[in-house]
Amino acid sequence: MAALEIRPLTDPPGVHAAGEITLTTRAAWEHALEGLVGGSSDVYLDLSCVTFVDIAGASAVAVAAQQLGTGRRMVLKAPPRPLRRALELFWPDLSAIEVTK
Repeated sequence: MAALEIRPLTDPPGVHAAGEITLTTRAAWEHALEGLVGGSSDVYLDLSCVTFVDIAGASAVAVAAQQLGTGRRMVLKAPPRPLRRALELFWPDLSAIEVTK
């Protein structure tokens, strides 16, 4: 069974995730993202310890990024290759997402 650990980041605001984002962990992932979109600053997702993200998990990232206010960004730190690839294929023009290493 896949496991996902999500811890809050305070400076910068966001979350650190570790594990897999799949059908069994999607609800926790979506809940964490929903808690981030209502603020006024950029959102940071440290994904350096995430080993896999399915397409539904990638979709949750895209939906959350689309809900950010004008001028806000969602910064993805070291996302796993499946997430980067899904974003490139299905949401290539989503300018609210920035990927860093």
